[in-house]
Amino acid sequence: MKFSIQSLYTWYRNLLRNPKYRWWVILGTLVYLVSPIDIAPDFIPVVGQIDDVFLLTLLVSEVSGLVIEGWKARKGDVGSEVPNSTEGSTSTGSTIDVDAVSVK
Repeated sequence: MKFSIQSLYTWYRNLLRNPKYRWWVILGTLVYLVSPIDIAPDFIPVVGQIDDVFLLTLLVSEVSGLVIEGWKARKGDVGSEVPNSTEGSTSTGSTIDVDAVSVK
């Protein structure tokens, strides 16, 4: 089994996005941050705070992303960033992704 920071991040993110485990992961992360038992003990200058800062940054970024997604879903804004204001358009409001190619 190959260990990498990316695989750890993906595992943590997937756990946090699972509604069944979300609150347990948030609680566990907060307990880890205030606990004196760490991967790198806090009494070691700089190195002791790196794991805490990394984990706190990861938690805040993922939770804020979940909150923003939930807020957009509640407002009904998912998939409709810019309203279609063209008059006389026969569009049904669906979004189509198109890859443009330049021909010379």
